[in-house]
Amino acid sequence: MPVGPIHPGSVGELTWSDSQAALLQTVADEIDGATAPARRAVHLDWRHELAVRGRLLGRLPSGRSSASDACRILRSADGWIAISVARPWDVEVLPALVEGPVSDDHWMTLGCWVAGRPGADVVRRARLLDMAAAELDLVAPDTPIPLSATRRWPSRDAPDMSELRVVDLSSLWAGPLAARVLSDAGATVTKVESVSRPDGARETPDFYRHLHPADQSTVVVDLSSARGRDQLHGLVEAADVVIEASRPRALEQLGSGPEQVRPKPGRVWLSITGYGRHGPGANWIAFGDDAAVAGGLTARTDVGEPIFCADAVADPVTGLFGAAAVLRSLAAGGGHLIDLALAGAAAAVARAGACASSGTLEPIWPS
Repeated sequence: MPVGPIHPGSVGELTWSDSQAALLQTVADEIDGATAPARRAVHLDWRHELAVRGRLLGRLPSGRSSASDACRILRSADGWIAISVARPWDVEVLPALVEGPVSDDHWMTLGCWVAGRPGADVVRRARLLDMAAAELDLVAPDTPIPLSATRRWPSRDAPDMSELRVVDLSSLWAGPLAARVLSDAGATVTKVESVSRPDGARETPDFYRHLHPADQSTVVVDLSSARGRDQLHGLVEAADVVIEASRPRALEQLGSGPEQVRPKPGRVWLSITGYGRHGPGANWIAFGDDAAVAGGLTARTDVGEPIFCADAVADPVTGLFGAAAVLRSLAAGGGHLIDLALAGAAAAVARAGACASSGTLEPIWPS
């Protein structure tokens, strides 16, 4: 069992295998060591980071229902799938997904519909409708972890952290956590938010404040206007570090993808996606709960059935891996586009639980 069951009555406390704990502690130690020369070294408690939202909300996943109940693990005709109904769009397209009416309890309708179909067919139909869905253990054990660091720009001498300008285009958890680590180390972080799509983390003010220190500035842009797109382009071009968590085509359509901005020596670009920037999964949507299921980062019941092990756990795991990857790139002179997938990060932790070796970042970073 990759992750142990949640302790009853202990909000946010999880049981992790020794090798999983070693892997996550290695990531925290790398962040600590990389920021030690900075004005403010960052000492992370990875257990706290993985559980913080559950503690603040006072709720945990309940078996096959996520903490927010926006995602559920459902039994298909041949296995298990996770599907998220997290946005108004998801609710709107449910009749098209099931090809029929949907009851007031849409989970009842979905459960019955999924049970009679192969999991792969359910996931394929959901993705055609731009919904987040995944089969359990979609990231196979022999699949390389989809994190790569490709040099796109010239390198430079490792900068002082206080000189770094970071532009954070992401929202919710993974990207903002990576940005907060850099902010805590002394970098100047500017959060960029769309006027039409505010960060969903704002719905939980204490959680938002945890990820966004008071000294972070926020720029709100209207991406539907030429002026707003120009403003976004200028912010990205000036940044030493760009953190974004959108599908590749999204920024390209706005004219601010990594190939559309002027080269800058030492720039580091952290691209967080569900399943990587390339291949068939490049345009699949994912959230922290369904991506965790795809990576096999689940707990198991006594009879071996999958249940959620934590609140959107792929998100904070990815944020920690992303922060470590950015810091490693900066130390090497930067110039990298880092491709980090939620499902891949979850799989890295799940696989650590299946072996007795000590944790290391090496499996998720190219030599």
